[in-house]
Amino acid sequence: MRRHAERPRRARRQAGYSLLEILIVLTIIALIAALVGPRLFAQLDRSKVTTARVQVRSLETALETMRIDIGRYPSASEGLELLSHADPKAVSGWYGPYLSGGLPPDPWGRPYVYEPTTDPQQPPHVISLGSDGKPGGAGGAADIRNGAGV
Repeated sequence: MRRHAERPRRARRQAGYSLLEILIVLTIIALIAALVGPRLFAQLDRSKVTTARVQVRSLETALETMRIDIGRYPSASEGLELLSHADPKAVSGWYGPYLSGGLPPDPWGRPYVYEPTTDPQQPPHVISLGSDGKPGGAGGAADIRNGAGV
């Protein structure tokens, strides 16, 4: 009869994991996350920069198409919104919208900056202020603009 009483006690000891085993597994998981996590976030940042570059090029192409139709780039007050909607009676030759799906925000959720140039023959600047949302910056926080460096 004594044998029957010892079996449940052994079974209880072997039924689960010890606290030490759980702590070792959690430590290994934390180490893997510490090594892999920053690489994944860096890749995400690079993807956002690439997306911003593609969107800036798309906006630049839409601006050029609209310029061909209406004979000019949008004024500072009209901005990039003129690509999506305009009163055709107020803007002669407007055959838009020139963007499918409307004007997108940059990958960080902020609107693109539109800066017309003083020379009407030169294309305006289209700028994403990068991850920090401030002019200038370096790395992922650097501005992304049309023209050189895009």
